[in-house]
Amino acid sequence: MRRTLLAGASSAAAAFAFLLSPNAQGAEVAMPVISAENAAVTPLPESVPSNLPRTARPVHYAIQIQPDAKALTFGASAAIDLQVFQASKTLVLNGNELTVTRARLVPAGGGKALDLQVAADAEAQTLTFTAPSAIAKGRYRLELAYTGVIGRQAAGLFALDYPDPATGKDVRGLFTQFEAPDARRFVPSFDEPAYKATFDLSAVVPADQMAIGNMPITKTEDLGNGTKRVTFATTPRMSSYLLFFATGEFERAAMKAADGVETGIVGPKGTGAQMGYARDAMAEVLPYYDDYFGVRFPLPKLDNVAAPGASQFFSAMENWGAIMTFQRLLLLDPKLTSPSIKQGIYSVQAHEMAHQWFGDLVTMAWWDDIWLNEGFASWMAAKATAHFNPDWNWLLGQIDGREGAMAQDALPTTHPVVQHVRTTSEMEQAFDGITYEKGQAVITMLEHYVGEDTWRAGLRGYMKTHAFANTQSKDLWSAIEQAGGKDVNRIAQAFTTQPGVPLVRVESVSCQGGKTTLQLSQGEFSTRNTTGETQSLWPIPLLLSAQESKDGDVQHLMTARRETVTLEGCGPVLVNAGQLGYYRTLYSKEALAALVKDFAGLSSINQYGLIRDNIALASSGYQDMGAGLDLMAAVPAKVDPVMAGNLAGLWASFYDVLEAPADKAALATFASARFAPRLKALGYDPVAGEPLVDTALRGDLIRRLGAMGDPEVVAEARRRFRLLASDPHALDGPLKATWLAVAAKNASAQDWALMKQLAVGAGSIVERQMYYAAMGSAKDEALAKQTLELAISGTPDATSGSQMIVAVAGDHPDLAWEFVRAHGKETDALISSSGRPRFQAALVRNSSDPAMATKLEAFAATLPEDQAKPINQALSRLEERLKNRPRIRAQIAAWLAQR
Repeated sequence: MRRTLLAGASSAAAAFAFLLSPNAQGAEVAMPVISAENAAVTPLPESVPSNLPRTARPVHYAIQIQPDAKALTFGASAAIDLQVFQASKTLVLNGNELTVTRARLVPAGGGKALDLQVAADAEAQTLTFTAPSAIAKGRYRLELAYTGVIGRQAAGLFALDYPDPATGKDVRGLFTQFEAPDARRFVPSFDEPAYKATFDLSAVVPADQMAIGNMPITKTEDLGNGTKRVTFATTPRMSSYLLFFATGEFERAAMKAADGVETGIVGPKGTGAQMGYARDAMAEVLPYYDDYFGVRFPLPKLDNVAAPGASQFFSAMENWGAIMTFQRLLLLDPKLTSPSIKQGIYSVQAHEMAHQWFGDLVTMAWWDDIWLNEGFASWMAAKATAHFNPDWNWLLGQIDGREGAMAQDALPTTHPVVQHVRTTSEMEQAFDGITYEKGQAVITMLEHYVGEDTWRAGLRGYMKTHAFANTQSKDLWSAIEQAGGKDVNRIAQAFTTQPGVPLVRVESVSCQGGKTTLQLSQGEFSTRNTTGETQSLWPIPLLLSAQESKDGDVQHLMTARRETVTLEGCGPVLVNAGQLGYYRTLYSKEALAALVKDFAGLSSINQYGLIRDNIALASSGYQDMGAGLDLMAAVPAKVDPVMAGNLAGLWASFYDVLEAPADKAALATFASARFAPRLKALGYDPVAGEPLVDTALRGDLIRRLGAMGDPEVVAEARRRFRLLASDPHALDGPLKATWLAVAAKNASAQDWALMKQLAVGAGSIVERQMYYAAMGSAKDEALAKQTLELAISGTPDATSGSQMIVAVAGDHPDLAWEFVRAHGKETDALISSSGRPRFQAALVRNSSDPAMATKLEAFAATLPEDQAKPINQALSRLEERLKNRPRIRAQIAAWLAQR
């Protein structure tokens, strides 16, 4: 069967039986199949970027690997079936830190094999194979023997050490992480997303360990020397970055989903009792996605593998059929897992599962369109999480995502959603707030504009047409328009290829004869200036509402610089009703005052969206801070728990901005008056059977009031923390991390020493890293310095060490920056080379030192242009803080003085 697939007639997915199953509406959900056009083995088109010659492409890989976990090396062989399109003496593949010991090219139709010479280019991450004479057009098998290294950071094949839950002794597991450019650390390959192929993988592993791959194991051979060879089934046609392998002392909890797919959670031995929540959620969401996308999940199983450890840069990876997620966001430990992490387990898994269609089944042709993966997975995860957990008020979180994207998009260092990516450094840096959150916000806006039914019909057509193939953004817009979505390409092109945040000004509001007339103008929200003037123009889908309107919200596409709109009714006007649009709205003082007066009558999502929008406008100087603060103060005291927790977080963020002790004390007093009664009513301890959102609110209020120095909360945190000296389990439960965070912030030297002791003796990697990170949050500068020294001492693992440094940077950014600059060799060992600029940029996220601007400029000048981007972004944010913080502090203080 595989040889037929190698000929390009179909993909491995077609080898599975063609299945039809009824969805909830009675329609049929089909197994996806590859079209003849998509299956054809042709040269990569010039319209798709590539860093490789277009002279050949792979069809199938057969990989055999034998890792040596102790030595951190591996030996391997690969047979790559490929098509050569034009005669050449060389073949160029990707390879990084691989040593090829043998290479030969075997003609598929028979004939003499050619021995090849190999040359590596470390900077380009390529391997060039040179034949003694020109390689003619045709089909070949490239046979390779090679060795590689097992890393300690999450790139390529890497090792994670963690305490065995039963013995407490450290054990080692091996995992892979290939996105974006790291499959080339595992196998010489055409390591670009458009070079899809099928994969066979076999591995020699210790006989007592479990091995996990994209597909089920089809054969296990006992080799008689304490090892075994496991062979996995052939994958469907997929991109190289989706290949996965892991081995270790694991266990697995599995069940069949309603669509017949086996869903499993894999984790360290001894964690089986913690797998049920994620396993059940996976089995719940999978058929929902089958139905929504109109095509079934095409693999026979879907695992999610818990990796014990952490990364500074990602939480999970969507390998097809074998998701990898760091343990704290997958396994629910009743002793440690907070309410927010429990929600994160559901939503992160829903995100990675959505990728099984958006990214894995249909993949962007090049990293320019990575948002097609990430924006859509974020949007779909929010939809699924809200659908199955209606009491979580989950869509309120989309406001935070939108605000994060707009904060980045308003800087001079922003970029379009569809971005220009060419180097490996640019690939690594493409996974940011614009890609994820702006992408999600634009999709949300477009879905509402065309209608949910039309939008889904377009996505279903897109999935069926492009199954097992690659696309660009234009292919999606075409599918939506074919389903009936009017103006989609026009709107989408503007919002994805043009950077920046539209600004809609409500210049005047008048009412006569039961009708409201709005005078609107369009500009751009920017941190560079507050005039709003710009050469840019967007077609902006507005959702307008006058609360007394009999006909409900009115949809209007704003295409001109100035427009007049008439609405039925004369109530307070909302220009972004439902908070579904990606734009800021600057209301006139009169229009905003009308909204404040009737604020209690708005839905929580409109309340929160208006608050965040007006705070952002005020922070950048478009209006006084009082505009946003008035809206926050107008929220009723008995608001729903999710909204209350969000508000507490906002007040705490203003507390951090203030510097004068009197101003900080005034804000803390104001916040305590609003939230302490709510906390008292909830009590300090969870109540059996209470809603998760109440448990979460309790934690939010403890953490926020504690951060603002509430004496009762701080005293209670310190009391509870000191119980750990005699009982390491004294804080076990969903609020353990919360109490620890408050105590750690206010830690004494004795407290810090206790946290270190508890970290060393922790029974799980999650608990160990929780203590180590908490040590870094101490306000005391002497303790911060001790934490930094410990981070590079070799006592904590590498991922814990990097977390400690970032934690110190929260309150001591300048100290952390100087420490890293002075200890470059030691800190470089904690972070993969591709991630170092982002790590260093994260250190100064809270700096307000003018001297830091000069330091960042000087550091950026030492980096190649494609690596300097995170540093330049950090510099832009710092310059914005230096410009706006004095005014913000003065306006908050003035508002507090009037209360």
